[in-house]
Amino acid sequence: MIVVKVGGGAGMDYDALCADAAELWRAGQRLVLVHGGSDETNKLAEQLGHPPRFVTSPSGYTSRYTDRATLEIFVMAVAGKVNKLLVERLQRLGVGAVGLAGIDGRVLAGQRKATIRVVEDGKQKILRDDWTGTIEQVNASLLNLLLDAGYLPVIAPIAASAQGEAVNVDGDRAAAALAEGLGASTLLLLSNVPGLLRSFPDESSLVARIPRGAVEEYAGLAQGRMKKKVLGAIEALAGGVGRVILGDARVPQPISKALAGAGTVIE
Repeated sequence: MIVVKVGGGAGMDYDALCADAAELWRAGQRLVLVHGGSDETNKLAEQLGHPPRFVTSPSGYTSRYTDRATLEIFVMAVAGKVNKLLVERLQRLGVGAVGLAGIDGRVLAGQRKATIRVVEDGKQKILRDDWTGTIEQVNASLLNLLLDAGYLPVIAPIAASAQGEAVNVDGDRAAAALAEGLGASTLLLLSNVPGLLRSFPDESSLVARIPRGAVEEYAGLAQGRMKKKVLGAIEALAGGVGRVILGDARVPQPISKALAGAGTVIE
């Protein structure tokens, strides 16, 4: 069992990703695909006159400030467009893909963070009307039902709160939670860089191997979105996942290459 998460930034080769997933699926590989949608969300938000706002937490993590209007834009872009176009690609390749948001059947469930603490202009502030959340439960039985029936689940990172509200959750951490909940042997986090870079953005400075017990020692190298990927890797390994690979979604056969050791392998 593997969980593959593909980022939602610019430059991802979704055609290559889906072609590779289809080949592995036909060969009998059991997998779940998780995706982001940040680039599409940003474009739609601009078009709708509600431009994106990004905030930084006191611990240094950057995320999208998600008020209710932004949440609804996120749902439209990620669940409405990115998810269904990935399903379409897979269907055209003969794969019985089923697109779900994490709120469907409470595949992903947890707590909504109604307020968040951020740092702006060197000062800490509290923002209200926030619709982000943290994942506490995974409905593995529903996913296994689909997998056992021959379907490939494609999951958008929108979870259900305890009150049944839709919340925006981080895609990398959602994939880590799914990998733990499904007992996956491998979690792949694919994005528009080859892996963890020692000197970002120099792609020749790739860190090829990290012992699982030393991940936190390398966390300081992570820049931007890679910070959340390393955090997701730490959470997945702590949850019993055998290995995590930070790989490149811009190349042909991105899943197969990552499984063969391309990227940053943490085990």
